[in-house]
Amino acid sequence: MEQKERARKIFRILQKEYGPIVPPLNFSTPEQLALAVILSAQCTDRQVNEVTPGLFSRYPGMQDLAVAKIPDVEKIIFSTGFYHNKARHIVGLARELTEKYGGHVPRDFERLLELPGIGRKSANVIMNMAFGEAPGVVVDTHVKRISFRMGFTDHTDPVKIERDLMEVWPQETWIDFSTYLIFLGRSYCPARKKNCESCVVSGFCPQR
Repeated sequence: MEQKERARKIFRILQKEYGPIVPPLNFSTPEQLALAVILSAQCTDRQVNEVTPGLFSRYPGMQDLAVAKIPDVEKIIFSTGFYHNKARHIVGLARELTEKYGGHVPRDFERLLELPGIGRKSANVIMNMAFGEAPGVVVDTHVKRISFRMGFTDHTDPVKIERDLMEVWPQETWIDFSTYLIFLGRSYCPARKKNCESCVVSGFCPQR
């Protein structure tokens, strides 16, 4: 079966399996989402959602966070792990947004990449979830692993994987497809002990 057609069939099955996408991170503004995305590195969404209410309450605006003391931020986000780097990135992000963008996240993928703590994956998440736009595909560890197992890519570099997926997946599916693969990775296709027998898309997966 041709790759693009196989991708469409897999997407339709996953769409039926998981339904409409509900953002896993709780946020009210693009700025709050950017902070939550930074905190989500090597941390569960549930834990991030437990921490962010306190962070957002203590620092309601980017101007407030821009003048925050890093040790104070570290105390709030401690449970998310890697709190030294995350606190530094969070305060740095707030300063950049305050100084350059009036305290708001720019609706521009390339400008997002210039912000502290924001890489390609994070920038794609922000563009997807905050603005409903898909300049690219979110490639996290689940998407990286499963897209290889499904035969959509032979690469290990996230940038090359993203390019491969953009060639195969219809653009209108980019936002949801990667999220569906994350769900699939958690429910059927973890790094170890994958459950191919019960997987809803096993009939269209080469199971590499």
